Amino acid sequence: MDKIRLGITHGDINGISYEIIIKTLLDKRIADFCVPILYGSPKVAAYHRKAINIDNFSLNHINDATDANPKRANVINVIDDNIRVELGKSTEAAGESSFLALEAAVNDLQVGKIDALLTAPINKHNIQRKDFEFKGHTEYLAQRFNVENFLMLMISDELKVGVVTGHVPVSQIADHITKEAILKKIKVLNHSLKYDFGIRKPKIAVLGLNPHIGDEGLVGIEEQQIIIPALDIAREENIIALGPYPADGFFGNSSYYHFDAVLAMYHDQGLAPFKALAKDGGVNFTAGLPFVRTSPDHGTAYEIAGDGKASPDAFRKALYQAIDIHKTRNKEEELEKNAPDLNE
Repeated sequence: MDKIRLGITHGDINGISYEIIIKTLLDKRIADFCVPILYGSPKVAAYHRKAINIDNFSLNHINDATDANPKRANVINVIDDNIRVELGKSTEAAGESSFLALEAAVNDLQVGKIDALLTAPINKHNIQRKDFEFKGHTEYLAQRFNVENFLMLMISDELKVGVVTGHVPVSQIADHITKEAILKKIKVLNHSLKYDFGIRKPKIAVLGLNPHIGDEGLVGIEEQQIIIPALDIAREENIIALGPYPADGFFGNSSYYHFDAVLAMYHDQGLAPFKALAKDGGVNFTAGLPFVRTSPDHGTAYEIAGDGKASPDAFRKALYQAIDIHKTRNKEEELEKNAPDLNE
């Protein structure tokens, strides 16, 4: 198989994005597995390289993804050369540059110039504009590719966690917990585990919404009236989805080891224990999209921008995870295409 062309968006230029990108791409072995194409700025890259005192690094400047050198890390300039880097600050210019990189990469994805996408952290406030009125990458990408059923899936070496409600205020979570919503997320997760991770019969744990999974209605009724009926339908469709489980006990006694993935009801219920367990190695993967998109599970980290202290571990894992998922997806599609038609 040919190496995949991996588009990388530079994220917020005032945060740690360039530092983790440079530290990751310093390893020349990466070019053995993919063709890295950074959508960003050679000048901004040089600024950050000097700030963190890395001398032995350079990018191959290209004008179009089709010109990428398969043996080098490449960069396409997508922003004004006069952009000003202000380390550790949220600025309008940084937000605009984040958007321009994302827009350029997505345009290339849509016409097949790149195969997969790795997004560096953005600031969700300064990126807001007429063309980006979204709560994050996930919602923007789903809209650009007309995808209704998608799932934010956090991945580490020992745990995969998806959420029914993503960036929703806590006061509104219960309103979004419906039988239909849960069932849709279970189906997306089940399909992703099969076709993105090659798991033949995925086993999914579904968490409850209320403390002690409602205590038979004493602390809440969502488990009995919404979650359990959704699980019943999923099992009728031959999906192994078990639960609901109380979140505290489930993570506290390491029950997640017995499952291929966990579906939490809301953001912090799933991501707080995930990040505590994954440490610096968590990866955010958007399941349900027609292409592979990953990112590190951390933010811009303005407070350490330019200090040389940022760990590239999560970004590096996100890069290799994108490659692995892309290959698995292609392999599963090939197997399905060549499978004998039992109706013939």
